[in-house]
Amino acid sequence: MAACSHTSAREDGMNETNRSEIARLREQIALEYQASHAVFTSFTATARHDFISKREENIGACFEELKQYLPFNEAFGILIQAEQTFYERVSSSGNTS
Repeated sequence: MAACSHTSAREDGMNETNRSEIARLREQIALEYQASHAVFTSFTATARHDFISKREENIGACFEELKQYLPFNEAFGILIQAEQTFYERVSSSGNTS
């Protein structure tokens, strides 16, 4: 799954290292959403819970890292945008797994 392409005004003024970190975190968040959705086709109920919990922890860790580079609202916006983008792709493809 591709990461979101949105950049904030604050990001435009950042150095390349910080922009790269934010892009990496966006991609990781997108991958965590994708992984958490895939669990519904191939795991037992207990494994699903553990797997999804780990994805949520990973997304939370990415959020904490994002807050090192961006204000809370912008970092939170990246989470929301990644989730919306993922679910829009799932629903438009008709893929529920």
